[in-house]
Amino acid sequence: MSTIQPIRPAATVILVRDAAAGFELFMLRRTSAAAFAGGMFVFPGGQVDGDDHLHLYDDLRVGPSDAQAAQRAALGFEWRGYWIAGIRESFEEAGLLLAYAADGALVRYDDPAVRARFDAYRHPLHAGELSLADICRREGLRLAVDRIHFFNRFVTPLGRPRRFDTRFFVAEAPPGQTGVHDDLETVDSVWISPAEALARNDAGEFDLMRVTRLQLETLAAHPDRATLVARVCAQRHFPVHRP
Repeated sequence: MSTIQPIRPAATVILVRDAAAGFELFMLRRTSAAAFAGGMFVFPGGQVDGDDHLHLYDDLRVGPSDAQAAQRAALGFEWRGYWIAGIRESFEEAGLLLAYAADGALVRYDDPAVRARFDAYRHPLHAGELSLADICRREGLRLAVDRIHFFNRFVTPLGRPRRFDTRFFVAEAPPGQTGVHDDLETVDSVWISPAEALARNDAGEFDLMRVTRLQLETLAAHPDRATLVARVCAQRHFPVHRP
């Protein structure tokens, strides 16, 4: 009898920012030793943890907004866990934290001391020594769920060593944050346009999983960041891809 492969719920965030020619995305190269997608360039993301579903985050978030009602409905009863996981993984892997400070503005790292303080949270968070809720309480933050928009969903096909049911989100990168890989699961990072990522993949110098390439092909059809974000915000149909 064949073993049934478990499907792990996951969340991935495609972070975008303006560039001289259109827009750029933040991508990370996974360590070659990784059990999944080793050596590949990916968007920040990972498995949804049990703690991501906790209702305690209801006091530590802004959103989803009324305008995101369709996104929330499409994500289903476990919507909270996917949004929280996306924010947590973006911070763990990329150092990009989508959260509001006590003054209501998005967290910025312009001050080197602030950047160093937040960077020091990343490894303990990854190790489970600290939770995202702990960081929020310590720094007086509220997570910016209202800035992160559900985009689509991909389910890993049968026969793969690991299977994920991943919800992809799109978010504008927070001002004053540039992002950097964690040197644990990821060993390199880059801001890159969809067209350049595809061209470098075609040239054999920028390894991509099939799902990542499909996302890049969809994103490349948008001329600039504002158009992409506006279209994602206006979505009422959220494709489920089962390659």
